[in-house]
Amino acid sequence: MTHQLIPFLKRLRLSGVLETLDVRNQQAIEGKWTYVEFLARLLEDEVERRVQKQLALRIRRAAINTTKTLEGFDFNFNPSLNRQQVLDLTASTYIRHKRNALICGPTGVGKTHLAQALTHEACRRGYTALFINTYKMLQHINGGRADGTLERRFQTYLRPDLLVLDDFGLKPLHPPAPEDLYDIILHHPTK
Repeated sequence: MTHQLIPFLKRLRLSGVLETLDVRNQQAIEGKWTYVEFLARLLEDEVERRVQKQLALRIRRAAINTTKTLEGFDFNFNPSLNRQQVLDLTASTYIRHKRNALICGPTGVGKTHLAQALTHEACRRGYTALFINTYKMLQHINGGRADGTLERRFQTYLRPDLLVLDDFGLKPLHPPAPEDLYDIILHHPTK
């Protein structure tokens, strides 16, 4: 019977239903579900599959290390860190209110891990994000001057809801990098 559904499901772009169809069919038989209950469960599965697929896409586009999550962050490593303030940032209200967040401190205290974890959390909440080394971003933008793709490269960094600039200020910036950085900060949607 499943093979008869395949062309219809593909045409409706519901081929993900096939992943759970047999299991749900068996559950429906054993649980004596109504037709509506059976259809509802199949559609719930499809919605969840699409949600997970979109999340995976946002995380991949964010260019973060997926092991750097808030669940994996050791707050005991740096007891001077205000845990509640960090947890407040996970609500991503600063993104919704178009505010900036700055994580600063000495080397080795977990700033990058924390920034990636907050980026991951923003992706979970449906925001688009990009995590990038500041110097690499500025090099990439400057390369656009040579090949005529400057505006397109700028848009790469202006498009996401959240732009996370890592290792900000570690290397000296030479013109036109300071101006480019200013333009990114000035024109990013968080303003």
